[in-house]
Amino acid sequence: MMLVTGATGNVGRALLRELHACGAGPLRGLTRDPARAVFPEGVEAVQGDFADTASLQPALDGVRSLFLVSRLGPDADILDAARRAGVAHVVLVSSITVQTHPHLGPAAENLAVEQLLKDSGMAWTILRPTQFASNSLMWAASIRAHETVLAPYADTGLPTIHPSDVASVARVALTGTGHHGQTYALTGPERVTARQQAEAIGAALGREVPFAEISRQEAHARMAAVFGDDAADAVLDITGGDVNDGIQAVRATVAQVTGVPARPYGQWVAENTAAFR
Repeated sequence: MMLVTGATGNVGRALLRELHACGAGPLRGLTRDPARAVFPEGVEAVQGDFADTASLQPALDGVRSLFLVSRLGPDADILDAARRAGVAHVVLVSSITVQTHPHLGPAAENLAVEQLLKDSGMAWTILRPTQFASNSLMWAASIRAHETVLAPYADTGLPTIHPSDVASVARVALTGTGHHGQTYALTGPERVTARQQAEAIGAALGREVPFAEISRQEAHARMAAVFGDDAADAVLDITGGDVNDGIQAVRATVAQVTGVPARPYGQWVAENTAAFR
């Protein structure tokens, strides 16, 4: 039995589809509201809330492989519950910032979860993706309203990754051999700037998407209202204020693990154009 947490998220949905398509199973998808979950036929929707570790016990019953997104709840308790339930292998989604920006608070928190998993006694595989292409959905309301997209560091490029590529690597790690004890840094196939992202969305829509660069201070004020000061500073450092060769490097890990090249940003846009209409 495999359990996919975050099953209604961008990575989790894609992972359930891939696992179902390749005949892996039986499969469960964890969600707070099973009645509203739309999973592939035969995938069991199970209720659970990371904030309430006790609620995870029924979902973990009989599970031997677990896909886990970090920092969505008390990770130490979640991993302990998995170990006690008999889970043998955990594929953990962490962040590439663990290795590129270890001094930042969120990176340190991700590293701590990685260490908890390594110390748990369960087999582990750690995925460290870079910035997700789906982060562009934060612009969706503005674009639908024909408003100007505002972003800092407009011409700093990062190798943005398609969430489905994270899912593909997770699927291989869950179903294949040779992945226990491995850590995979995951990126897309090329650097893409914020300006280029807006242009790609505009091209898919068949109209211009107005775009303007704003200062770090302006961006921080907008982001801190949602994420808090520290998280806003961390995001701004990673996306332009403190970039380095590590965060900007294009890695071939997706192709090496899955045998298929990483999907370009334009493919994600083509698959999600409706969100911006």
